[in-house]
Amino acid sequence: MKKESTSIYRMFDIAIILINYNSSQHSINCIQSIVEKTSKNINYQIIAVDNCSQEEDYLKLEQFCNATNLQNLHLYRNSINSGFGAGNMFGVQFSSAKYLAFINNDTLFKNDCLSIIKHEFETNDYIGIAGAQAFDENDNFMVSLDHFASPAREILGRGFLESLNKKEYPKRKKRYINPVKVDFVPGSFMFVRSEDFFEIGGFDTNIFLYYEETDLCKRLKKISKDAYLIPKAEFIHFHGASTEKSPAIKKELKISLLYIIRKHYGYFGYKSVQMFLTIKYFFSSILKPKNWSLFFLVLSGAPISRSLKLKQKIRKIQ
Repeated sequence: MKKESTSIYRMFDIAIILINYNSSQHSINCIQSIVEKTSKNINYQIIAVDNCSQEEDYLKLEQFCNATNLQNLHLYRNSINSGFGAGNMFGVQFSSAKYLAFINNDTLFKNDCLSIIKHEFETNDYIGIAGAQAFDENDNFMVSLDHFASPAREILGRGFLESLNKKEYPKRKKRYINPVKVDFVPGSFMFVRSEDFFEIGGFDTNIFLYYEETDLCKRLKKISKDAYLIPKAEFIHFHGASTEKSPAIKKELKISLLYIIRKHYGYFGYKSVQMFLTIKYFFSSILKPKNWSLFFLVLSGAPISRSLKLKQKIRKIQ
C-alpha cells in the first residue's frame, strides 16, 4: 500500500472512495469484497478515508492496508470527523479517475457492481449518477431509490405521491429488472462521472450527515444529469452499522432535512415543513416524552449551528 501520497501519476477508470469511522472491520470486509468481485479489466483505485477514528481502530485498518500490499489502495487520515460529504471531499482530492464511486464501508459487493454500472454509463449517455440494488445481511431486498426531500413528500408522504403520479414517482418497494430513472439513489452506493461531480462543486460540506445524496442528485438534475437505479448491480448493506440512531443523530436528520428544504424550495417551502414537523412532534411528544427535544429543535428552526459538525474537535495526528 502506498500511504499518504500526494500525487497519483496515472488515470484510473474508477476511484472508489469509502469512509472509515470506528468501524475498521467493516472497512476491511468492504475492501476485500471490492477486490474479490471487481473485474481485473477495470483499472481502479481505492481511497480509504479514516474520519478521525479512535487510534486503535485506525491502526487496525492501517495494518490491513499495509499487509495487502495493493498498489491501488491508499489510506488517508482526517484530523477531524468531518461527516459524510466533507469526508468524501477529503478523499476526492486524491482521486484521478473518469468515474467516482462513493461506497459505504458497511457494504459488500454481491457481483461485479462497478463493471455493470460502468457499462451502463458508457452505453447510455442519459445516466448522470447511478446506484446499485441493495440487500440486507440476510439477503432480503432493500429499498434502493427515493423521491426528493420536498414539502410535498414530507407533508403528503411517499405513498400518496406514488399513487398520484407513478411515472414521476416510481414505487420504492418494487423490484426492478432494467435501469429505472429516479430522483436520487442512497448514499451507500453512488457512481458518478468525475467531470459532472466537479462541475456542480461536489458534496455540500455544510451538511454533516444525511441528505447529502438528495442534494447532490438535485444539483446534478439541474444540469440535466439524471439519477438511475441499476438493479443488475447488487450489494449487501449492513444498514446503520457505522452510525447509531442516537437522539443526537435523530436531531441531525432534522437539521439536514430543513437545511435541504430551504436550500432547494425557498423560505416558504422551509416554513411549511417546519410548521408541519413542529405540530407533528408536539402531539407525538405527549405520548413519547423523548420526542420533546425534537419538538424544541424544529420549533427553533433546526439551525445548522446546532449540528454535531460544529462540536467537533481537531485531533492532532501523530
